[in-house]
Amino acid sequence: MGSEAQRRSLSIKTKARELGFLACGVARADLLEDEAPRLERWLRRGGQGGMAYMERHFDVRIDPRRLLPGAKSVISLAYNYQTDRVRTDPEAPKVSRYAFGRDYHKVLRKRLMPLIDHVQEQLGEVEVRAFVDSAPVLEKAWAERAGIGWRGKHTNVIRKGQGSWFFLCEMITDLELEPDAPATDHCGTCRRCVDACPTAAITPYGVDGSRCISYLTIELKDAIPDEFTGRMDGWAFGCDVCQEVCPWNRFAVPHSEPEFGPREGLLELSQREWVEMTEAVFERIFTGSAVKRAKFVGLRRNIDFLYRS
Repeated sequence: MGSEAQRRSLSIKTKARELGFLACGVARADLLEDEAPRLERWLRRGGQGGMAYMERHFDVRIDPRRLLPGAKSVISLAYNYQTDRVRTDPEAPKVSRYAFGRDYHKVLRKRLMPLIDHVQEQLGEVEVRAFVDSAPVLEKAWAERAGIGWRGKHTNVIRKGQGSWFFLCEMITDLELEPDAPATDHCGTCRRCVDACPTAAITPYGVDGSRCISYLTIELKDAIPDEFTGRMDGWAFGCDVCQEVCPWNRFAVPHSEPEFGPREGLLELSQREWVEMTEAVFERIFTGSAVKRAKFVGLRRNIDFLYRS
């Protein structure tokens, strides 16, 4: 790979840091040969639960050139969302910390725009497509290939010395860039995430989506199965247990993104206020939040399930 590709990669990474991204790495836009059979086995086992969309566009998921013809590089980026803020009432239902503030899809798309502009203005007339947890892109695989971090035993991407409290997003481009070395695994013999999962959804390097609390409280549209009664660990939206127990997250530092600050009144809600929440209160607190994905009826179902007798 020539020095021009190195210069381009450095330019993009420097700009990404200026824009507040935690990390930026590059991988060649090739077929994900190792990922294809892994994804196929996971789907065959029913790991996707009711997420039927995971079964669609298989060929596109494993080859970025089907998303952007002529693609040569995949730029993977990480954006910190770690926070030390906690709810006031320890008996109140819990919300995953990634959903404390404004919907990350909207925030990251806004943060990506100046980087896309930089690429197109400074590096020539090139094609670029950006993705924020959208389209059939296997973001964890690309993060691993681009050296952002390795997939831990809980399948979240972990970055050495910084932990796993970050979002991933990608830019696929027809620009030739210098690829980074893939990340290596540093989980060792640790299995804290496996042992701590309240619903036994995690096996080393695998997650049964149909048992994951995040799936049960967000993706599942039907009633939560009775077998999970008393096993939801107080979670009303999402779940952070596997990341909370990960030793690597002792290195994580709080984010500096104003739009990720907790929604007004969210962390101050008491258990009683959660239980008695009306749709009007839901709209006031969660408009523009990722929690809206569950809708009021879904959040109401989750809260009722937590406190069923």
